[in-house]
Amino acid sequence: MKILSLNKETKNNILVNLLKRSPSQYGEYEAKVQDILQDVRLRKDDALLEYTRKFDYAAASKETIRVTEEEFNEAYEKIDKDVLDVIRKSITNIYKYHEKQKRTSWFDTEENGILLGQKVTPIKAVGVYVPGGKAAYPSSVLMNVIPAKVAGVKRIVMTTPCQQDGKVYENTLVAAKEAGVTEVYKAGGAQAIAALAFGTESIEKVDKIVGPGNIYVALAKKAVYGHVSIDSIAGPSEILVLADETANPRFVAADLLSQAEHDELASVILITTSKALAEEVSKEVEAFTRVLSRKEIIQKSLDNFGYLLIADSMEDAIETVNDIASEHLEIMTKDAYEIMTKITNAGAIFIGEYSSEPLGDYFAGPNHVLPTNGTAKFFSPLSVDDFIKKSSIISYSKEALEPVYKDIVTFANSEGLTAHANSIAVRFE
Repeated sequence: MKILSLNKETKNNILVNLLKRSPSQYGEYEAKVQDILQDVRLRKDDALLEYTRKFDYAAASKETIRVTEEEFNEAYEKIDKDVLDVIRKSITNIYKYHEKQKRTSWFDTEENGILLGQKVTPIKAVGVYVPGGKAAYPSSVLMNVIPAKVAGVKRIVMTTPCQQDGKVYENTLVAAKEAGVTEVYKAGGAQAIAALAFGTESIEKVDKIVGPGNIYVALAKKAVYGHVSIDSIAGPSEILVLADETANPRFVAADLLSQAEHDELASVILITTSKALAEEVSKEVEAFTRVLSRKEIIQKSLDNFGYLLIADSMEDAIETVNDIASEHLEIMTKDAYEIMTKITNAGAIFIGEYSSEPLGDYFAGPNHVLPTNGTAKFFSPLSVDDFIKKSSIISYSKEALEPVYKDIVTFANSEGLTAHANSIAVRFE
C-alpha cells in the first residue's frame, strides 16, 4: 500500500480518485440498462424470462421462476445447522436494534379546535434485491428485510439470481424464510429491477426497491426512481481506519483487508499520526495478502484505492475523515470515544480494537446497508424510516380559523393566487 503524508494536495487527489468508483461514472452501461427496462416494461414475463434464460437459468419458465415451498423445505434440509443457528442469533440482534427505531403517529390539540399531527403508515409493498449466482449473501437478506418487517410492511418480495441448475443457495433461501419474506423469485440484474418497478404477469409491482447489486442493478435502480422509491445507489465497499500509536498493526491490517476482498474497486484507507504504525501495517498487509484466498482481488483494490496516510495531528486526521465520509469507520486510538464525538460523516462507526467491521456486517444488529462514495455527508444507514411514509394531519374548527383567515388571504394574494385566497375567504362571507 502507498504510504503518503497527509496534506491538502494528497487529500484532494484521493477524493478525486475515490469518486471514480461511483456508479454514476459508468455511463456506457446506461443505454443497455434502459433497453432492458423498456423491454420488460413492454413485454413483461416474456422479456424477464428471456433475460433470465440468457444470464442465469436456461430452463426458466413461468412455472419455475417463483421459489416453491418444496424448495424452501429442501434448503432447510441442506443448510449447515451451525449456520442456521447463527442466522437466528443475528436475526434476534437485528430485530432488537431496529425495534428502537420505530416511529408512532402523533397528534396535538388545542382548546379552540385546532388538531395537528403526523400519521405514520408502512409502505405497502417492498422489493428486496439480493445478489446471487456465484455467491450467497444471507446477511444482505436479513439487513434489508428485517427493518421492513419492523416497520410493518405487509408484502416483501425478494428477487435473486439463481444458479445454472435453477437453484437458489440454501443459506439465502433460509435467511429469507426466517426473516419473513413473502415471495422469492429467481431473477437478477436490471431485468429483476424492471419487474419489481413496473410489474409483470408473475411479479406484482412494488412501491420501493432496496438492496445492493452490480453496476446493472445500480443503474437500473437509478433509472426507475420516480416510478418507485429506492434506498440508494450503492457503490463499492469502503473502510477507513483512524489510528494512533496505540493501535495494533496486525488488527488494523486485517480489518483493511476485510473490505479489500469485496471488490477490485473497494477503498481501504488508514489515517494515522504514527509513521511507525503505518510501516508496520504495510508489512502486515503484505503478509496477510499472500495467504488470503482472494489475493488477486485484494491486490488490485490495494493498488488502485489503498492508502496509508500519515497526518501531522489528530485534528488534521479527523478533518480528513469527515471529508472522505467513509462507509465504514474504525477508530483505534487511546481516546476513541472522545474522537467519535468529533466525527460528523461516516456510515457506521466502530469503536475500539475489538469492534472489527465484520461484526457490523453479520451480527451486532445495526444495519450494514450504508452510504458509500462520500454520501454519508447526507445519507444514513438503511433503517425502519426507509419503510414508512408520513402524512400531515390538519384540522381547524371555524372558531380556530376565523382569527387568522385574513392573514392567509393576504399571503395567498401576495403570491397572486386568488383562488387560494377565495377558498379561505368564502367561509366568512
